[in-house]
Amino acid sequence: MCHLPVASLFVCLCLLESSRCSISLQDSMTELHTRFAVSFYQALSETENNSNLIVSPVSISLSLGLLQLGARGNTLAQLEGALGYHVNDARVQDFLLHSHSDISNSSQGLWLQQTCTLFIQSGVQLLTQFTQHAAAWANTSLIRANFSHASRTHSQLVKWGPNRGHDDTWPLQAGSSSGELAGSGESQGEALWWGHRMQMALVNTISFRGVWQKQFLFTNTQNLPFVLSDGTAIKVPMMYQATEVSFGQFRTVSDQRYTVLDLPYLGRTLGLQVVLPSERKTPLSSLESQLTARQLASWETGLRRIKMDVFLPRFKMQKKVNLRSVLPSIGLSDAFNPTAADFTGISEAEGLYVSDAFHDVRIEVTEDGTKAAAATAMVLLKRSRAPVFKADRPFLYLLRHINTGSILFMGRVMNPAEQTS
Repeated sequence: MCHLPVASLFVCLCLLESSRCSISLQDSMTELHTRFAVSFYQALSETENNSNLIVSPVSISLSLGLLQLGARGNTLAQLEGALGYHVNDARVQDFLLHSHSDISNSSQGLWLQQTCTLFIQSGVQLLTQFTQHAAAWANTSLIRANFSHASRTHSQLVKWGPNRGHDDTWPLQAGSSSGELAGSGESQGEALWWGHRMQMALVNTISFRGVWQKQFLFTNTQNLPFVLSDGTAIKVPMMYQATEVSFGQFRTVSDQRYTVLDLPYLGRTLGLQVVLPSERKTPLSSLESQLTARQLASWETGLRRIKMDVFLPRFKMQKKVNLRSVLPSIGLSDAFNPTAADFTGISEAEGLYVSDAFHDVRIEVTEDGTKAAAATAMVLLKRSRAPVFKADRPFLYLLRHINTGSILFMGRVMNPAEQTS
C-alpha cells in the first residue's frame, strides 16, 4: 500500500478544491451570462417589431464590465444587478479575460474581432488605477473626445467602427491628450462643460466569420421558399447538406413545441444553434418571450447526435443598437442620468455620466462560412429517409462557445433577404 506524505496529501486536497472552485465559478458565470443574454435580447426584441435582429451579449457584458470598474454607489449596484457579478473580484476578472482570449483564439478557421472604446471628455483627469485596469481589459481603448457639439459628436460615435487605425487610439495613460475625437472647433475650455456636464460615451463593436466543421456545398444551394411572419412566401438561397448534427425537441412552459439544431464550426469550439417553432402557426415572438436561462441550459443535455437533411438559408446582418434606449429596461438607468451617475472611480470630478452608448455587431452565414461570390446552381436533391430540419420560416439563432456556454451572438432571422443595418 502506497502512503502519501502529509504535505503531498495537503497539496492534492488543495488542488482538488481549487479545481472544484474553478468549475463552480465557470458554471455560475455561464448561468449569469445566459441570464443577461436572454433578458437583454428580450428587452431589445420588444422594440424591434418584425425585423431581423442580432446582438452580442458577451461583447456588451465586457463593455459594461469596463464601466463597472469605474462605477461607485448605486450606479455600481445597478451594474452588479444586471450582470450578476462584480468585476473587481480578481477571480471574475481572470475568468472573463481568459474566456475572451480563448474565444478569440479558438481556431484558425474563425475570425472574431471585438473592441470596446470609451470616449471621455477632453480635460477630464482620469484616475491612474482606472487607466491601468482599462489597459488590461479586453481590446479596450480610451479616446479623448470634444462633446461641445452634441449632434456632430453623436454622428461620429455612430460611425465609429472596429477597423479604425491605431493612430486614433489614445494611450492608456492619465493626462494624455492624443487621439482626440473633435466635436467642433470650439476651444477646449468651452468643450469641458457642454451642458454644464462632463461627458462620456461607450462604443462596442464585434464582427464574426467562421468556417463550418462540415461545409455546405455551393452546388447544393437552391432558391427555395421562405415563409415570412405575415404568410408571404419569398425565394431565398437555401443551403443544404446531409450530415450528423446535434438535435433536440423541447417544450416551453406553455407547452409550445420547438426544435434546436446545433452546427459546429471548425475546431468544434463554437457552434451555431438554430431554434425553430415546431408548428408553422406558432409565431416566433411567442417563443422569444418564453425563453429562459434554464431552458437554454436544458439544451446541453437534451440534444442528441443524429443524421439529418439540413436546410438553412444564407443570411448576413449588421445591426447598430443604441444601448442607452435598451439598458434602462433591464435596470441600468443611473449610468445615463447626469444627476444620478456615479463614476468617481474613473475621475473624481463631478458630473461624469454615459451620454451615449452604441453596440455595432455583424455576422455572415454562408456555405463555407466566409464571404464568397458564387452563382447559385439549381440542383435536384435525392430524397432520403433521414429526418429533415428545414429553416424555411422565422427562426432564432445563438452562436455559443462550447466550453463555457457563453453566448457570443443571439438573434433572429425574420427575412433572410433583408440586409439589417
